[in-house]
Amino acid sequence: MPELPEVETTKNGLLTHIGNQTLKALVKHRADLRWPIEPNNPDILKNQKLLNIDRRSKYLLLRFETGTLMFHLGMSGSLRVCQKGDELKKHDHIELIFNDCCVRYNDPRRFGFCLWYQHNDQDHKLLKSLGPEPLTRAFNFKYFKQAISKRSAPIKNVIMDSKVVVGAGNIYATESLFVCGIHPAKPANELNDDQIKQLLETIKKTLKKAIKQGGTTLKDFINADGKPGYFQQTLQVYGKKGKPCKTCKTQIESIVLAGRASSFCPSCQLI
Repeated sequence: MPELPEVETTKNGLLTHIGNQTLKALVKHRADLRWPIEPNNPDILKNQKLLNIDRRSKYLLLRFETGTLMFHLGMSGSLRVCQKGDELKKHDHIELIFNDCCVRYNDPRRFGFCLWYQHNDQDHKLLKSLGPEPLTRAFNFKYFKQAISKRSAPIKNVIMDSKVVVGAGNIYATESLFVCGIHPAKPANELNDDQIKQLLETIKKTLKKAIKQGGTTLKDFINADGKPGYFQQTLQVYGKKGKPCKTCKTQIESIVLAGRASSFCPSCQLI
C-alpha cells in the first residue's frame, strides 16, 4: 500500500506538471471504485483551475476553485502524468485532462477512490479525526509522550494509529522500531523518555529519507512520472523474515500485530 512517502512523492511530481493548469475534462473509464464517482463530477470540474495540491495523511487533495478533489491510492493505485495521446493502460479508471497533459488514476484492485467535496477539510469525515502530520512541529515529544502514556497496546500498533500520528505505516514503523532497538510488541506505555524521544526523531528521519528516495516500491508503486521508489534498497528488517540481521547476523523473525506482519530482530529489539 502506498504510504506517506509514496503519496508525498506523487504530490510533488503532480505539482511540477499540472500546478496552476486548468482542468479541461474529467473522464471516467470505470466509476465503481471503493466508492462510486458522482455522475455530476465531470460537469462541476470542467474548466476549473487547479490552485494547489496538498497531502493529508495518505490523502491527496487537489484544490480547485470551488472545492477539492480527494484521491486515495488504496492498496495498489497510482497517479501518473501522461501525454494526451498515450494509449490507456489496463486499470486506468480516471483521467484528468489539463492544457498540456493528462493525469491517469490506475488501480488494479479498485480499493482507492476519488471524491469531490466543497466544505472545510476539518469537517470531512475522513480527515477530521486524523492525528498530527509526523513531519510538523505538532508531532513533538510532549504530544507523543502524552498520546502513548495510557496505551498498553503494542507500540507498533499505536504509532500506526492515524489518530495518534498519520503516515507511520507498516514499512516505516517497522524500520523505525528496528533503528531504535524497540520490540514492536512492547507496550507503548512502557517506553521511557529516551525511547520516546529517539522513536519520535527516528520516525521523522525515516520518512524524510524515504521521501528523498522517492518512496518504496515493493510491488507496483510508481510515482507521477511513472518511476519506482528506491527506499526499498535500504530496508533493514521489513520483509526480511528468515534473513540475517545486518547488525548482529541473528535471523529476522516476524509476528502478527493487529493483522499485520511485523518483522524484527530478536537480539537487537528487546521487549
